[in-house]
Amino acid sequence: MSWLGKVVGGTIGFAIGGPVGAVAGAAFGHMFDAENIGPVAIGKDSNRLSNGETAQMTFFVASFSMLAKLIRSDGQVTEPEIQTVRQFMVDDLHLNAQSRLAAEHIFRAALDSKESFENFAGQFFQHFNHQPQLLELMIDILFRVALADGALNAVEERLIKSAAEIFKFSNDAYLKFKSRYTPDSDKYYKILGCSNSDSDDKIKSQYRKLVRDYHPDTIASKGLPEEFVTFAHEKFREIQEAYEMVKKDRGL
Repeated sequence: MSWLGKVVGGTIGFAIGGPVGAVAGAAFGHMFDAENIGPVAIGKDSNRLSNGETAQMTFFVASFSMLAKLIRSDGQVTEPEIQTVRQFMVDDLHLNAQSRLAAEHIFRAALDSKESFENFAGQFFQHFNHQPQLLELMIDILFRVALADGALNAVEERLIKSAAEIFKFSNDAYLKFKSRYTPDSDKYYKILGCSNSDSDDKIKSQYRKLVRDYHPDTIASKGLPEEFVTFAHEKFREIQEAYEMVKKDRGL
């Protein structure tokens, strides 16, 4: 992550502002103190981020802050829950050692933050409200981690639904997101945002839209942190696999 090398102590948190900036400042200030990492000098503007780097940092910090609040939603944080987030870092995002260290510090700083899940979701929406693919990707991330233990409890679902509402998704859209993680025979249709009663033309049209929205080149142009680009690529492959299964089911 290019922006990580530009972080100097906790001062970068003030460059972003809001709850995300506060967590960034606390997390990176503690990271440098605890790990004895010195600031990286890259010229007189070393502590300034480009617009693209600011977007990447905001996505990264907000994601792990929201996950922290989601994990803590039942009032306690257990070691298996922490391990779930660590597995997400490794298995889904393929974070390197330095990025995992940063993510853990963000996660723990957010656990201690007095800000609510909704406040982090609100700042995330303010920054990415014109990029619905990234908003939907965040909902996917929340469901993926919440369901890692095989169950979605009522408190977790309330928070994820509140994020969907903050992101301006309709209730029908939320139910479609949720249905992707419900094991049933219609799984592949739901991944495409369709039902098995839809026409072939509607399914093809929806598939083409998803391919445009989640094509690697499209996602790369959004300025995501590279680790989340990898996660988005997995979603793209999932869409392709689902379409192949639907075609096979229909004999297309």
